[in-house]
Amino acid sequence: MIKILLADSNHEVLHETLNASGFHCDLFWDRTADELKKIIPDYDGLVLRSKFKITPEIIDSAKKMKCIGRAGAGMENIDVDYAKSKGITCVSAPEGNRDAVAEHAMGMLLMLFNNLKRVDDEVRRGIWLRSQNRGVEIFGKTIGIIGYGNMGSSFAQRLACFGCKILVYDKYKKDFGSATIKESTMEQLYNECDIVSLHVPLTQETNYLINSDFIQRFKKNIYILNTARGKCLNTADLVNAVESGKVLGACLDVLEYESISFENLDTSKLPAPMQYLIKSDKVVLSPHIAGWTHESNYRISKILAEKMIAVLKK
Repeated sequence: MIKILLADSNHEVLHETLNASGFHCDLFWDRTADELKKIIPDYDGLVLRSKFKITPEIIDSAKKMKCIGRAGAGMENIDVDYAKSKGITCVSAPEGNRDAVAEHAMGMLLMLFNNLKRVDDEVRRGIWLRSQNRGVEIFGKTIGIIGYGNMGSSFAQRLACFGCKILVYDKYKKDFGSATIKESTMEQLYNECDIVSLHVPLTQETNYLINSDFIQRFKKNIYILNTARGKCLNTADLVNAVESGKVLGACLDVLEYESISFENLDTSKLPAPMQYLIKSDKVVLSPHIAGWTHESNYRISKILAEKMIAVLKK
């Protein structure tokens, strides 16, 4: 019997679907990496989110492993190339939370542009300020999307009805433009954008992609959205740009200072730039929950189970 180790909690449809296909699933929640190394040789498949880093050492221990499934989109906690060299197929389920991420990014942008964070607090305290809280419209703005995978394309789809110009840059894709979405170069984004939204995986290439040099290349003062990965953006450089007025505001669902598992902020590493973000009303923050809806929880688990079944039943 094919045995699957579930190393992180997920929607029950995941193991129900795997069980229905004749696989045996063991739940390995609330255990350590050392414990994982001891038992992984017995399993044909592994499911995880972000709790563990799957290193070459762990992969070498997984003598029977044929498939590793990541419940979500990013694969940065798995050494995918090394796994592939050992004949292990790695799969993820970005289709499962693309709509959630797009809606969350849309909500954060609307919240920032309409001062909703501040005015909600003011009204609750009996403060009624109208002209001081005039908002900004998305209509007529130029929005640059970097990365046109599941998340970027879904966000572009939501923006299409707002009457804005949508420019998209993806280094690894071509011929994806449409009547409402213009395939663009980074130079076009630098020249035209009012708003920039990041939708890329975390790799060596994208680590600190948004830094001082990146920000200063934009002709206009800009707004920045990051629902990708925290370390794609240099927080200190962002703060400097907010203070100078080059960045007018930011929406950050992901933070440079998150723990590896994304479950909390690493409180031992909250320097001055993070303290600035916490106090600033020019920044909207959320705790890495853009893809964390009830619906996406189900879809990610269902899609991942189906992909793993396809690999393990070959």
